[in-house]
Amino acid sequence: MASVVQWIQGTRPRTLPNSIAPVVVGAAAAHHIDEFTPLFTGLALVVSIAFQIGVNYANDYSDGIRGTDDDRVGPFRLTGSGAAEPKKVRLAAFISLGVGALAGVALVVLSGFWWLLAFGAVCIAGAWFYTGGKRPYGYAGLGEIAVFLFFGPAAVLGTLYVQAGEITGIGIGASIAMGCISAAVLVANNLRDIPTDAVSGKRTLAVVLGDKDTRRLYLALVAVPFLIAVGMTVRVPYALLGFLAAPVLLPAVRRVAAGRQGRELIPVLQFTGIAMLAWAVLVSVALFLD
Repeated sequence: MASVVQWIQGTRPRTLPNSIAPVVVGAAAAHHIDEFTPLFTGLALVVSIAFQIGVNYANDYSDGIRGTDDDRVGPFRLTGSGAAEPKKVRLAAFISLGVGALAGVALVVLSGFWWLLAFGAVCIAGAWFYTGGKRPYGYAGLGEIAVFLFFGPAAVLGTLYVQAGEITGIGIGASIAMGCISAAVLVANNLRDIPTDAVSGKRTLAVVLGDKDTRRLYLALVAVPFLIAVGMTVRVPYALLGFLAAPVLLPAVRRVAAGRQGRELIPVLQFTGIAMLAWAVLVSVALFLD
């Protein structure tokens, strides 16, 4: 039986900034046009974190039963390690997605934007079929695109829209920044797993591109938020505060650029996730100051 600590590890804590950062900056974009609502922001945060944990458990379950995690070099997995029964991991995924769905329904009822129910259904389907089902899109090199969309435009602009009822240029810029650096977290994860994924038949974008081009893609993606910050200065001069996140990202960039392999790439996920959250908080501060 898996311990409490192992179940917490199964949530993949290093990836949780991916779900927190977009909501933070989306709420700040709403505040920038005087439409910030704390309750809506809180509910959006519950939705985002619960869906993130749900997709992580679902990924653990699906990869585990397929044998993809049998020879992992990455962090602990509940199913692949045999610490937890697959059906229990699947149940944990359903419970997490259910919590997110309930918070989402509450948000829809309070905001009155009923069409967002369909949007939420798409998010839940995207979470499950990333590695679940007969033809998971994560095994077809589409994972990074989905992460960009769900943790970028969907999370940022969704948080903004339920509060303001509109989309702004600042929100769009922030959503692109969040989508790119969030996708970079997955790129780093898949870069580490190229050898084992190729053997198990998991055809990620990293497997398709190969080691060298995957590293180039990572470096390009993590540069985007800083370019966006420069562009934001046209409307928000303090947006350059986002560059204070660069030192947090530097250790990850060095490891990827230096050609590190296997376990040496594990910290890249953590550094990239923290840099993502730091950028979101710093740019949010800029939006509040403006």
